[in-house]
Amino acid sequence: MTTSLADVATSNATLRAFLHGLPGVDRVGADQRAAMLGSRSIKTTAKAEAIDLAISMVDLTTLEGADTPGKVRALCAKAVHTDVGAPSAAAVCVYPDLVEVAVGAVAGSGVRVASVATAFPSGRSSLEVKVADTALAVAAGADEIDMVIDRGALLSGDYLKVWQEVVAVKAACGGAHLKVILETGELATYDNVRRASWLAMAAGADFIKTSTGKVSPAATLPVTLVMLEAVRDFREVTGRQVGVKPAGGIRTTKDAIKYLVLVNETVGGDWLSAEWFRLGASSLLNDLLMQRQKLATGRYAGPDYFTVD
Repeated sequence: MTTSLADVATSNATLRAFLHGLPGVDRVGADQRAAMLGSRSIKTTAKAEAIDLAISMVDLTTLEGADTPGKVRALCAKAVHTDVGAPSAAAVCVYPDLVEVAVGAVAGSGVRVASVATAFPSGRSSLEVKVADTALAVAAGADEIDMVIDRGALLSGDYLKVWQEVVAVKAACGGAHLKVILETGELATYDNVRRASWLAMAAGADFIKTSTGKVSPAATLPVTLVMLEAVRDFREVTGRQVGVKPAGGIRTTKDAIKYLVLVNETVGGDWLSAEWFRLGASSLLNDLLMQRQKLATGRYAGPDYFTVD
């Protein structure tokens, strides 16, 4: 297999030949393996370590039309100071017009600022608008850009359009990392998820991400398994490592630990850090903190102990 899609990214016909030449996904096998790994039980010290690792991987997110600068500052404070002795979250994720607020709020903490761009969540806008949206977020200080692909183009076989948009947005990112959202709930098949993963990675994605969180189903264990297998195979072929971010619907500590087990058993420890694996969530952090308190004290803290995002 070629180590770069650049050689075949000249037409839809050549891209189609490459992407449809990838091995097919055994849907039944993927579902069964994800279910088996999701049944693993993690206890005591290992659970405590897993909780802190999960906290360090959270992209604490607010993506609502009613978001305000005050809400973003509060979210940033929570991301930086999650709990006594606990790690900070990996990043806060906000709309582009609130990036500057978030950058000021997390300054000096090590928490990154991510911003959705490219006509999030639909991805239905011109390339010029998507590039401009990205450039504005980066100029405001975003460390990471979460772009959405044109799912309509992918599903209709216009792979070249998807390729060109990822390449152009990656260029607009400058030094910022690019996470490419596949919106797997709209891709219909695991084969499409694998093809979209390879297309995004070969076009320059630093991360591939399951979902916007605005479409159901969002992240699932089997889909994330397919994406993890794709980044593993991509690194084997190209030598370049790409991160994975499941997002949407991950609400409990039990859910988060299932994903950590999936990572460990599929791609190994090289991906078990916030540099290579993230959990996109808005409500997950509170449950992680509640479970952390339970392990430390033997008692659950009341729900009013933690802020409501």
